Amino acid sequence: MTACGDGGDEKDPPRGSEASTGQGVQLPQLAGEKLEVAAVWTGPEQANFVKVLKEFEKRTGATVTFVPAQDPIVTFLGTKIAGGQPPDVALLPQVGALVSAVQNKWAQPVGPEAKAQLDQNYSNGWKTLGAVDGTQYGVYYKAANKSLIWYNAKAFAAAGVQPPATWKDLLTAADTLSASGTPAVSVAGADGWTLTDWFENVYLSQAGPQKYDQLAKHQIKWTDDSVKQALTSLGELFGRKDFLAGGQSGALATEFPKSVTQTFTGGDRPAAAMVFEGDFVAVNIAQTEAKVGTDALVFPFPAVGAKAPVVSGGDVAVALKASKGAQALLTFLASTDAAEIQAREGGFVSPNKAVDFGAYPNAIQRDIAKTLIASGDDFRFDLSDQAPAAFGGTPGAGMWKDLQDFLANPADVAGAQAKLEADAAKAYGN
Repeated sequence: MTACGDGGDEKDPPRGSEASTGQGVQLPQLAGEKLEVAAVWTGPEQANFVKVLKEFEKRTGATVTFVPAQDPIVTFLGTKIAGGQPPDVALLPQVGALVSAVQNKWAQPVGPEAKAQLDQNYSNGWKTLGAVDGTQYGVYYKAANKSLIWYNAKAFAAAGVQPPATWKDLLTAADTLSASGTPAVSVAGADGWTLTDWFENVYLSQAGPQKYDQLAKHQIKWTDDSVKQALTSLGELFGRKDFLAGGQSGALATEFPKSVTQTFTGGDRPAAAMVFEGDFVAVNIAQTEAKVGTDALVFPFPAVGAKAPVVSGGDVAVALKASKGAQALLTFLASTDAAEIQAREGGFVSPNKAVDFGAYPNAIQRDIAKTLIASGDDFRFDLSDQAPAAFGGTPGAGMWKDLQDFLANPADVAGAQAKLEADAAKAYGN
């Protein structure tokens, strides 16, 4: 990640792994078969995935329809299944959603062809995340490095600010930026999931991986002192109205896509100088005139504790019908062929270690992908995505809502902890 600020392209970047042979994955002929694929993706992310589905259609003869889903996706799928119309494949954005799909007996185990692609192309950590009770049910098609802060190069230059390495440095930079007339950070408070990512990065860096794992499983309570410390640190940023684009109320009204685009419009006087989120931010930057690598640069989430955090997320493909077509699509999504199509579009990182790094469109995207693959099994998955969906993946409820309330009143750390613990206890059943 040390090279993330370098917008220069590399020549002949190395392949992700020797496992990539350059030969296309073998798929069955499915002429006349119709498939539906559901995911919560919208906008350019959806459009880029549809390009992958078009290639699958071309190779197999099947007809594939993308079905836009709503969060929480488990509720959406439950309605579809109750009505007798489940999609053939769903891409689930939370580990908790995968577990729910298996417990509800919706999910089909991964077949031998897809399993072979997983064994060839994926580290054990990603395979384990797609398994429930030792049985492989999912293929992690899309990953995310959720420990990145993107910044407007012109705004930083105008204020004389350098990318910070520590939380203290971030707060100092925010103060300098705000004093220069540009609010420091664009926060997508209307989307509660972004606030969980803020918390998780602070908590992982400050409390450490052991506590992080315990909190993810609700083995320690949200009233624990480690949570108090993380919320207090986060409140140092959220509590400064002048640090946030639009203040707390403006942040709570800002949805994720706007949080990005308003950071990279307006020249050296954008609505904010920085926006936090994963590698997929590049897709939204592409909707502006800013160019990744020159106008839009990125640095790792600063160290709040001893080490900078690395939090990952991802979308897992699961077959909901016992059909040849569903298994063929899982096989395709586990291959380098599918991943490299979407990698070329930007705003996408594959956990597939055999993907050619040259498929990524610029040096920043390649560096992000290399960092993810180099981590092997040594990464921490998004905490809220590991939680039951009722707590970690539902708009207007649980962790999403509790952190929105905290953003509205960052001084009430104890109140936020009490709400989080009450909602967690109810969702986890302990």
